[in-house]
Amino acid sequence: MKIGIIGCGSITKYRHAPEYDENPYVKEIVFYDRNPERAEALAELFNGSVAQTAEDLFEDESIVAISDCSSNDSHHIFSTKALLSGKHVLTEKPIALTVEDAKEILDAQKKTGKWLMVDHNQRFTKAHQKAKSIIKSGELGNVLTFKTNFGHGGPESWGVNKSNSTWFFKKDRSGYGVAADLGIHKLDLIHYLLNDRINQVSAFQGVLDKVDENGQPIEVCDNIICNLRTEGGKLGTASFSWTYYGEEDNSTTIYFEKGIMKIYQDDQYQIEVLTKDGEKINYEIEAIQTNDNQTNTGVIDAFVDSVRNETEPIVTGQDALESLKVVLAIIESADKNQVVMVK
Repeated sequence: MKIGIIGCGSITKYRHAPEYDENPYVKEIVFYDRNPERAEALAELFNGSVAQTAEDLFEDESIVAISDCSSNDSHHIFSTKALLSGKHVLTEKPIALTVEDAKEILDAQKKTGKWLMVDHNQRFTKAHQKAKSIIKSGELGNVLTFKTNFGHGGPESWGVNKSNSTWFFKKDRSGYGVAADLGIHKLDLIHYLLNDRINQVSAFQGVLDKVDENGQPIEVCDNIICNLRTEGGKLGTASFSWTYYGEEDNSTTIYFEKGIMKIYQDDQYQIEVLTKDGEKINYEIEAIQTNDNQTNTGVIDAFVDSVRNETEPIVTGQDALESLKVVLAIIESADKNQVVMVK
């Protein structure tokens, strides 16, 4: 199949394009970016071609599916148009910056019947899938509480221009800073692992260290700390940060009636189970992907399989909307200094 990609930043260069290139069912990638030289560079790197406008991608009947790797503020524009032009769509997270914009994409998906998948890639790691299986088995009893973290040194070392002028630091394009960049991944993961939905939050946020290209504090939070409650009554905490300078933290701990599960906290064992009776069970599965250790996420292969086999994606637009709603509630809570119900 022939694939189009909108946006040629780092997420395309290091994840979408290489994984499409390695997929045996993808024969060609067509790149579009508002900076033509970026599209041209990736087309040369991955033996693809360049579209002069996004409309060229939408109008090309030979393109089956499109990855929307534009900045957060543009997803509702490009993804909606791509769906309405008859393309299947893989959208980067967050699905949009508002519920209304997200629903615009979902309405286009329902109208056309094309597949819409959102790149919440933590569902795809083997450790998280194994963790879900253990939880579902009930061998540790019911989940009581949880804590989850996601932090690294910041997007300025990841973005295409490798500087603090990155769009991630701009409120009009990024929206919600680290909450929409890293936090939304872990919120989706909690929904996935627990088969439950977060419905109440409280949070504190701050710009603790990051400055923009002019030396001024950035416009969005670089750290946010949250308390969470699920519909099922489980309690949890979450920390999301762009200022973990020494080492990335992508860990989750779940506390059960009969023990504890630690995920991605040990370099050798990606899951550690400590039972109430003192037994220790270690699972050596795979190292998680980091910005410094790029490996196949499985996202592209899953999306291609959904398109080929006409099966619902693992992460749907509705799943992504639920996580966006939690982010919006977290930001509202931090802004108003009060507990907020997820709407």
